[in-house]
Amino acid sequence: MKTVARPAQRMRAIGLSLIAAVVLSACGGDSGEPVYIERPASTLYDSAQQALNIGDYGDAAELFQEVERQHPYSPLATQSQLMAAFSLYQELEYDEAIIALDRFIRLHPGNDNIDYAYYLRALSYYERISDVERDQAMTELAMDALGEVVRRFPDTAYARDARLKLDLTNDQLAGREMAIGRFYLTGGHYNAAINRFRAVIDTYETTTHVPEALHRLTEAYLALGLEEEARNTAAVLAYNYPGSEWYVDSYALLVDPSVRPASDSSLWDRMVDSVF
Repeated sequence: MKTVARPAQRMRAIGLSLIAAVVLSACGGDSGEPVYIERPASTLYDSAQQALNIGDYGDAAELFQEVERQHPYSPLATQSQLMAAFSLYQELEYDEAIIALDRFIRLHPGNDNIDYAYYLRALSYYERISDVERDQAMTELAMDALGEVVRRFPDTAYARDARLKLDLTNDQLAGREMAIGRFYLTGGHYNAAINRFRAVIDTYETTTHVPEALHRLTEAYLALGLEEEARNTAAVLAYNYPGSEWYVDSYALLVDPSVRPASDSSLWDRMVDSVF
């Protein structure tokens, strides 16, 4: 037989339920944890996009992540993973962005936006390249990540930009070698300086630092009394960078400083002929 609750019993049950709800709500408030509210995937995604559009990148990242948490099998979940990583990148939270991108790449290697994921990952390293006076570990990581973009997606716009950034990254690493070489040169450690300048010429031959490296090599050789090596190095500088300031400085080291290179280039011609 079905038991029918009396009115007084029903009122008492409702009262207890309300009390329990108040207690639970108070407990949630004390803990400081946000109340879980399930919302449609499209609503969450639109809210995240709105936050992103107005520059609230932290909120956007959380909302994009919430799409996946609440609706892991939604068509928007995968896109939200990538958008969350982009929002973290915009928030300058580069380490968190890289973690999110690594996860996206691992889970969705065939996604249509996988090339962008690799590119954004490379940018998350590239944006943290420091000046040449500091450790260049991040520069090397950026170089590896940019190189991966070029290798995997050679015909994309991302690869074209990555190649430009690789040139700048190489220039940065060459600049670091030059800074160390100058330090050794100033301190009179000429052999150590020569090794650094040679590394720039041999490893980073397409960078903007090569003319100075040749000039500094000339200085170091002269300081060691190796005049023939100095003249040979200066001749290479004259042949490849005849209009550079380093050409003028090396000329002054080997010739009377009062002689201008433009007024008498025959000596340089003879040195070039002797090398080539």
